[in-house]
Amino acid sequence: MSTINPVELEFSRKYDHEHALQYLHKHQDGFARRLSNWRDQQLARHALALAGDPAEVLDLPCGAGRFWPLLAARGDRRILAADNSPEMIAIARQSQDPQIVARVHTFQTSAFAIDLADGAVDCVFCMRLLHHVADPAHRLAMLREFHRVSRDTLIVSLWVDGNLKAWRRRQLERRRQARIGGMANQNRYVVARETIEAEFGKAGFAILGYQDFLPGYAMWRVYTLRKRN
Repeated sequence: MSTINPVELEFSRKYDHEHALQYLHKHQDGFARRLSNWRDQQLARHALALAGDPAEVLDLPCGAGRFWPLLAARGDRRILAADNSPEMIAIARQSQDPQIVARVHTFQTSAFAIDLADGAVDCVFCMRLLHHVADPAHRLAMLREFHRVSRDTLIVSLWVDGNLKAWRRRQLERRRQARIGGMANQNRYVVARETIEAEFGKAGFAILGYQDFLPGYAMWRVYTLRKRN
């Protein structure tokens, strides 16, 4: 088990029952959201294949459980799912197919101090969390905790630079800062590809591969990493 005192990020405090319900519905709200979810699922499926179709997976943060059907597609897979918000876990268990829910062991924990033993799972599956973490020290702490819990691989998504959307976001942030005379309040961040890839190495991972949501345009990138012993 982890002995680290967990970091608490500001954004994580918002996921009460109402926000958990909003999160459940937002990925199915309109054609564009449904298309985005379809692409997320496609990227995740490819990442799992690249990771060797792991038999034991920790979905963290599990959110409203939108990746559970994909994870359950392998009939003998052991699925653990955790979130910092007990409300998100409750919504996931209420909203997903009961047959799938019956296969998922859920628990509340922090990604900075995961309540599992060293090498507990084959793969840590972390979608849409790391882009909330601005501090490099916090990112490294989280990555090292993933390294501790995983026996083999890590799948992680985040926003990276080198695309049109990241360039537009930087321009928007500059205008906001100029308008308010200081740093704009943010809870999502773009990381330089060279920076995050160096942090993967510092945490003890090698890059197996990556996929971009929409190459050259979108910020989302999914990395598949292998643990270096």
